[in-house]
Amino acid sequence: DQRHGPYRLINQVRDAVDRWRQLPERQWGVTAETARLLRHWRQHRFVNIRPFFCQLEAAETAIWLVEVARVLRPPGQAVPVRGRAIRDALHDASAGANPDLLRVALKMATGSGKTMVMAMLIAWQTVNAVRHPQRRSFTRGFLVVAPGITIRDRLRVLLPNDPGNYYRTRDLVPLDMLPDLGRAEVVVTNFHAFRRRERMALSKGTRSLLRGRGEALATVETEGEMLRRVLPGLMGLQRVLVLNDEGHHCYRERVGRSDEGKLKGDDLKEAKENTEAARVWISGIETVKRTLAVPVVFDFSATPFFLSGSGYLEGTLFPWTVSDFSLMDAIEAGIVKLPRVPVSDNVSAGEVPKLRNLWTHIGKKMPRRPPGKGKPPLDPGRLPALFETAFKALYSDYERTFDAWKAAGDRRPPVFIVVCSNTAASRLVHDYIAGHETAADDGSVVAKSSPFPLFRNYDEEGRRLPRPRTLLIDSRQLESGEALDPAFRKAAKEEIERFRQEKSKREGAGAAEEVTDAELLREAMNTVGQPDRLGGGIRCVVSVSMLTEGWDANTVTHVLGVRAFSTQLLCEQVVGRALRRQAYELNDDGRFDPEYADVLGVPFDFTAKPTPVPPIPPKPVEIVKALAERHHLEIRFPRVEGYRAQLPDDRVTAAFSADSRFELTPELVGPSLTTNRAIVGLPNDLHPDHGRDVRTATLAFHLARDLLRRHLGGREGRERLHLFGQVKGLTHEWVEGYFECRGGTHRGQLLYDEIAEMACERINSAISAAAVEEGRGILAVTSPYVPEGSSSEVYFPTARKNLHGTTKSHVNFAACDSSWERAFCELVENEPRVEAYVKNAGLGFEVPYLLAGEVHRYLPDFIVRVRLGSGESVHLVVEIKGQPDEATKAKSEAMRSQWIPGVNNLGVYGRWEFVELRSLHSMKEDFITFLDGLSAGAATVTAANTMPPLFEARPA
Repeated sequence: DQRHGPYRLINQVRDAVDRWRQLPERQWGVTAETARLLRHWRQHRFVNIRPFFCQLEAAETAIWLVEVARVLRPPGQAVPVRGRAIRDALHDASAGANPDLLRVALKMATGSGKTMVMAMLIAWQTVNAVRHPQRRSFTRGFLVVAPGITIRDRLRVLLPNDPGNYYRTRDLVPLDMLPDLGRAEVVVTNFHAFRRRERMALSKGTRSLLRGRGEALATVETEGEMLRRVLPGLMGLQRVLVLNDEGHHCYRERVGRSDEGKLKGDDLKEAKENTEAARVWISGIETVKRTLAVPVVFDFSATPFFLSGSGYLEGTLFPWTVSDFSLMDAIEAGIVKLPRVPVSDNVSAGEVPKLRNLWTHIGKKMPRRPPGKGKPPLDPGRLPALFETAFKALYSDYERTFDAWKAAGDRRPPVFIVVCSNTAASRLVHDYIAGHETAADDGSVVAKSSPFPLFRNYDEEGRRLPRPRTLLIDSRQLESGEALDPAFRKAAKEEIERFRQEKSKREGAGAAEEVTDAELLREAMNTVGQPDRLGGGIRCVVSVSMLTEGWDANTVTHVLGVRAFSTQLLCEQVVGRALRRQAYELNDDGRFDPEYADVLGVPFDFTAKPTPVPPIPPKPVEIVKALAERHHLEIRFPRVEGYRAQLPDDRVTAAFSADSRFELTPELVGPSLTTNRAIVGLPNDLHPDHGRDVRTATLAFHLARDLLRRHLGGREGRERLHLFGQVKGLTHEWVEGYFECRGGTHRGQLLYDEIAEMACERINSAISAAAVEEGRGILAVTSPYVPEGSSSEVYFPTARKNLHGTTKSHVNFAACDSSWERAFCELVENEPRVEAYVKNAGLGFEVPYLLAGEVHRYLPDFIVRVRLGSGESVHLVVEIKGQPDEATKAKSEAMRSQWIPGVNNLGVYGRWEFVELRSLHSMKEDFITFLDGLSAGAATVTAANTMPPLFEARPA
């Protein structure tokens, strides 16, 4: 209900302004100059775009508050009755978070023209201040504060002496008022300028020497020196109006913050950065107010919400917000692009489409920091399969958009942006998209081209293109105006040097030497997609963090989010980078033609609002533990770390079976069809078609190469290249007979690194099976420190409800995960051949296996000890599973072809077997049949041998 809560003030002001707007002009209660400006903005025949209604509404709201409601008058002075409650509410809201400052927030969606409203307010204040110098409600001094250098430079249009100023180029004031605008004193700065700087550069040793035994040297600017540096033209004025662009970055942190200790990792780092930036910004304005009168601070933002780290609930609306033109309003009005996000796919039936929140599926597989010193660099070819599907789906659509623009004669390329979480991830993604340089075996540096021609920075022969097509940036570093971080400078050194050469060629040899690396990158970013400019050839931008607010590239057509999005505030800020329209010409119906931006990986909800989470009462806890009186039911097991197998040097064979089959489905690689839809407008179907037309021979070649490199290496890691022909024959046989595409997937997706690894593991299991059949065998490698585990070590508290009391287990409860497991517990409790069993919960029983090139740990469900009729004791590893997927198949294959024969061949842990129960209805019959088969003498055939290591399991 917007009549209450944070929107109550907005609706009160909106209703009052609407009633005021309907009054005859003589009853407006404003100066003649203000009335003339209002008529001009509403009725003038503008040469360019006339002011939008949302811009008029924001300007009229500010004018009504100052001239009609008179909210600037201090308590005790006469205020109209209709404005008194609003004035008191505004003062109370500001005082809570901004002591001694009166703030007024105007909420305007990205792309709706906040800069135009700032120019309207400057014009209104200046003309009245010049013609009514005695009126304290007006001033001709303005401090415009931006969150970064990009916006600061773009806001130069607010300077009356700038050639492109809005007052003249946008017909913002009548011609006779332009001379009055010339008397305005406007200072545009970024908030970083408020940091007090060192007056002299001293090394640590020199500073210590000059200090001696006395007090520390006072080398930092005073407040007065900082003000004279930042706003020299305003120091002679009595009053200064402050305009905060993207004002949600400016607030005073609440004491006793409610989120203390709740944030971790990247979220905590981001919160600290938010808090530090906000502290510098608000402290700077407070410093200005201690010297000059600041009657009011106007905040402009599409998202005037408190950020994480503020001490307030993240996403809470600034309580001093008085007008609201939301993104939904902008979309309905057609003044921004329509963002299309996934609404359905052919994988996530009834659930959130996979590519809508990409990070939840791939976040754990993405790097959090660059590799340490002495470690190999990250491999761009080993990104998660779902990321490759998401990127290729967008890239395939980008190709069609690029061709359509080119056919229409547009020299500007559409722009594709990727927003990453950290430097390591962004570098990896950039190299995957654009190509990269890597070290060859002989130590030389070779360049690998990209499979995406429109984005590659290297040609097919590895030569760097004269103008890069993909740009890597760190938004926060570029916006601070400070020197680039050494790590990022190193990561982007090639792009920086290329831009420097290009600038020298275009503007002369000395032009590039006079600018810093950060200025070069900033210029490239600010001119992305603009022909004949430094960034004119850029088609793809890979950004660390998120692209800065105010980045006004209006050619963005595709956005991919590769980071966590914890709030809708962050989602709207990232999506907002793609919402600026390319054209504002009206069609034959007097409306704007719709423009679209397709977005993947950003879980954006058009109507979401933050809601506090109610407290959750604690749940009752049980202790699951081993009972001393049941020590005779103890079950011991080997802790296996890896496996060793022996392969011949001259021959490779494979025993393909039903377990060798591999079905490529959308569940593995991501959806083959994702439908993007905006709140209104046309939908768009995205398909990852890139690489669809690949031949069987190509697939067999790549798989054979990967098998030799990663699985079939000889001693000391040497590749057995002489086996390539045999291995290629095996991979060709596998592709033709055991590989199948389903659900709209295509054969080219088998070359995704993660999927290729799964295929190689399937083929390698068949090779290992053939080795076992030929008597070469396999051995398990146990942990050198703790080779055995035991049920006696189980002890943990749990609030799980699905606990089953036991009589044949060393542990008092079986902490079941499903009703199937409870049914199995009842089965083994009543089966006379079962001596003991234990549920694998808190037991530490793990089975290492390879999946997509990484070592994973599989936790089977139960270990059961049975006594056969012959008196032999056998340990059963039991897995209770429904419909198997590819991961389940990999686990089962590892148990059958590696763990079971490897442990049995050790000869010190007795006999072990593995059984899977896949049906609840036939569970009892299947288990009894399996036990009968063991009693009849069916056993796993293994052969012990001593072999060199094929691979050693790494920590998961």
